[in-house]
Amino acid sequence: MLALTAAYALDPMGKGSALAQEALERLIDGLRRHPTTLIFLAYLQGQAAGIATCFLGFSTFFARPLLNIHDFAILPQHRGRGLGRHLLRAVEAKALELGCCKITLEVQEKNARARRVYERAGFAQAVYREATGGSLFYAKILEEHAPG
Repeated sequence: MLALTAAYALDPMGKGSALAQEALERLIDGLRRHPTTLIFLAYLQGQAAGIATCFLGFSTFFARPLLNIHDFAILPQHRGRGLGRHLLRAVEAKALELGCCKITLEVQEKNARARRVYERAGFAQAVYREATGGSLFYAKILEEHAPG
């Protein structure tokens, strides 16, 4: 899990740089202590080849849980073999088992390959009402918690 997350961070469509050593040292324990963490791993010939790090959330509009895919990555040497599709199916099966109303994720605007995988699996930009347009993902980094 740690190796897959570190590899994803290096990818230009991930963080684009290595994770800070202190983040790597805290990651496993932090995920274990976070009560809604779900980790899915994809294997190819006995080797870990992909990861989906997910967190349960809650939809106030549906009054039901939701599952957010926070990190989703297939190692570059294993892409194009259908692992992403299988990993998304496993995430969806778990979300259904948990009674989730939806699965959410974010994707880089220019990550055409990932967007195709997600769209083929039924994902689309969230639009609650046509009049208000599609949802955008925003973030505010809190300096006191920023790495480095």
